[in-house]
Amino acid sequence: MGSTHEHLVEGTANALSLTIYEPAAPAGLRPVVLLHGFASSSELNWVKSGWIRSLTEAGRKVIAIDLPGHGISPAPEDLDAYTPSRMRADLLQLLMDNGVLTLKDGDPHSGVDLIGYSLGARLAWEFGGTQPQLVNRLVLGGPASIDPLAAFDLNAAQQFLADGTSIADEATADLLRMAQTVESNDTFSLMSMIQAIKTEPFAPEQMIPTMPTLLVAGDGDSLATTMPRLTELLGTRNTPKSILWLPGRDHANAVTSRDFKNAAVEFLAV
Repeated sequence: MGSTHEHLVEGTANALSLTIYEPAAPAGLRPVVLLHGFASSSELNWVKSGWIRSLTEAGRKVIAIDLPGHGISPAPEDLDAYTPSRMRADLLQLLMDNGVLTLKDGDPHSGVDLIGYSLGARLAWEFGGTQPQLVNRLVLGGPASIDPLAAFDLNAAQQFLADGTSIADEATADLLRMAQTVESNDTFSLMSMIQAIKTEPFAPEQMIPTMPTLLVAGDGDSLATTMPRLTELLGTRNTPKSILWLPGRDHANAVTSRDFKNAAVEFLAV
């Protein structure tokens, strides 16, 4: 079994941080960038679920990103830092500053492969759609064409946090409950992110990726019922696409699936 070592690089000009994992036996392929979901972190989403091990054992260099107010990243007071457009811009800057993007004309191994889960899938879709020259292949886990964070009842959540008033909207209550299960989460920062995302709700038709894309979801994931819309949009650009449904999995646990990991490693090994 291959071993890995990691070195930590924190962004200084933005609100993102990254951890770089080097494989013991490099496969000579592109780096893989990982984007976690809302109220999660690289540690929870990718390390504890075994993704880092699976990718590095396949010889891949891995760059795990922590979003603003998540994991090891700072929790800025500036609301703009949490908007999807700013996060994408900061991601591009961070990858360039740390030498992850080494683009060479005609080099099929330049650029990166990108894996995103949940909110990370939304950001990965948009990053791939706006930076096609930088992303070679795209893996979207737990993707949705709707935006649950944009529909979040922020006022009700803030009232609940202030005095315990019950939240009528079930989806809002579930999201807040999920966020609070992680003791290290900064609830204020998470509410700031939701407020910022409300100013830029997901509009997948505006940024459609054209690189080969793998979409993966549990067959018990209610959000994934909207995934066919994404496949339709990919079809409008003749984007090569593959779809994997995970039996018995939902939005919370699909990311831990061994079949998901194996499919992603195989899909990206091109």
